[in-house]
Amino acid sequence: MENMMHLAAQYLATAGISFLEKKKDDSHTNLGFDANTGYLETWPLNDDGFKIALDYIQFSLHWIINDTTRMTLHLDGKSHREIVEWMGEVTKTLGASKSYSYKLHYELPYGLMTDNFVFTKPPQDDLDKMLGYRKIAQLALESVADKMALSTTIRVWPHHFDTGGYEIIGTSDPIGVGFGMAIPDTIIDDYYLYTSGYRGHDSIDTSEFDAITYGDWMNEDFKGAVLPMKNVDEAMAITFFNESIRKIVQ
Repeated sequence: MENMMHLAAQYLATAGISFLEKKKDDSHTNLGFDANTGYLETWPLNDDGFKIALDYIQFSLHWIINDTTRMTLHLDGKSHREIVEWMGEVTKTLGASKSYSYKLHYELPYGLMTDNFVFTKPPQDDLDKMLGYRKIAQLALESVADKMALSTTIRVWPHHFDTGGYEIIGTSDPIGVGFGMAIPDTIIDDYYLYTSGYRGHDSIDTSEFDAITYGDWMNEDFKGAVLPMKNVDEAMAITFFNESIRKIVQ
């Protein structure tokens, strides 16, 4: 049922597209995750800090002003058209110069939503699992970025719906390192942690890398380390990222 959360997150992404300055790396569309509240959040949409949030626990959208929820829309049973109308209404306070529009410049694996598409709340166990995985990934990634003094922010990218960061490490022979948590896909049919390295646009060969404590190295279509999330805790995730990142940049 991750597809329901993935689709719901696009209302946040399209708010970023509608109201924020376009960035070449598309970072105006990406989302923050608050491990305390269980919210995915847009960047502030104006100087007063207005945001849209997606609540994992309630399966709802919140219109937030100065960290205070002002309006909430529960998504269960709501159509795409109804949600777009709600988004348009709450964001009117951002001013007349821009208005909300649901327009994506990338494709999702589920196709386009029609006006009559209706959201169904995932089972609570599924929501709890998805939220738990996001929390573990977010906290582990923040810890690793802090301890390694990395400059990357940890964000959720609405296209692939991964939680991740990216850092260029080194000066004489710089290596780009991507790391995070992905939702089930063609690489692994489960939530999984990943780390991959690049010299320019070329993936780094991992075939000769030593084993890591948790997870495995892949060296085919995807070159990097992977660790399925089932039974992984925050400490294990931190160990995975520490070892795999250091191995790639050594």
